[in-house]
Amino acid sequence: MSVPGRVCALGGGHGLATSLRAIRTYAQEMTAVVSIADDGGSSGRIRAAAGGPAPGDLRRCFEALGGSSMLTAEMGWRFEGGELQGHALGNLLIAGLAAASGDLVAALDEVGRLVGSVGRVLPATSRPVDLVADTGDWEVEGQVSVHRAAGIVELRLSPPDVPSPPETVAAIEAADQVVLGPGSLYTSVLASVLAPDVGEALGRRSGPLVLVANLSADVEGPWALEDQVRILADHGVLPDMVLVDDSHGEGSAGPVALRRAAVAVLDGESHDPLLLGKALAGCTAANM
Repeated sequence: MSVPGRVCALGGGHGLATSLRAIRTYAQEMTAVVSIADDGGSSGRIRAAAGGPAPGDLRRCFEALGGSSMLTAEMGWRFEGGELQGHALGNLLIAGLAAASGDLVAALDEVGRLVGSVGRVLPATSRPVDLVADTGDWEVEGQVSVHRAAGIVELRLSPPDVPSPPETVAAIEAADQVVLGPGSLYTSVLASVLAPDVGEALGRRSGPLVLVANLSADVEGPWALEDQVRILADHGVLPDMVLVDDSHGEGSAGPVALRRAAVAVLDGESHDPLLLGKALAGCTAANM
C-alpha cells in the first residue's frame, strides 16, 4: 500500500506533538507548522520580556522529532529557582537564537540540527500574533483568556493580515497529506490555520486534509465531533477525512464524510503513536 511520503502537520500544544510521533512512523519527509500565539506560562513570560514568538509549542515539536541526544531529552527541563524559575531549557534556546539571529526560520532550522530532528519545524506566522475571540457579547484577547472563554462564535488573529514564511506555505502546498489536530480546537488547531497565507495554501494543497478529532472531553471543547467540524468549516477549513475513535459513536459531521479508524487511548486523552500512525498512513487521496 502506498503511504504519504511528504506530510505537513499543523497545530500546537501536546496534540501536534502526538501527531508528529505518529507521522514519523511512516512519512519520509515531515514538516510541523506551529501556532506561535501562546501567551501563558514560560512562553508568555518570554514574549512579555523579549517581544519574540512563543517558543513552547515549537519546543514540543522538537521533543517529538528529535534524536536520542541529551539535548533532545532535556528540551523540556525547567529551571527551579531564581529569575529563570519555570522556564524550559528549550524555550530559552529557541528564543535566544531567534533574538540573536533576527530570523525565526533560521533559528528553528539550527535547533533542528542541534537535536537531530527528523523533520522541519516552522511557524504559522512570520511574527508573533495574539488570538482574539468574539463571543457575540464581547471580545476576549490572548490565548489564555480564549482558552477560558465560553460561547465563542469567531476566532481571529491580531494583527489579522500577518504573513506566513514562504517555507511554511511551500510545505503545505507540496504535502502529500496535511494533518490537523488533535488538540484544543480554538487555541491550538484553529490558531494554526487562521493566517491568510496558511488558509490560502490549504486551498491550494495537493494532498488530503485529515483532521485527527479529539478523543476526550478533557481536551478543550467542543467535545461533539459535529461541532468540531462545523466550527472548522465556519472558519474556512474543510477536512477531507476525519479520524475518530469509536467512543464518538456512529454519525456524520455535516458535509464531511467520516473515515472511522481504531485509535487507541492510552490515558484518556493521548493517542497511541503506532496505531495513530497506521490509521494516518491509510488516509491518502486514493482512499478518499
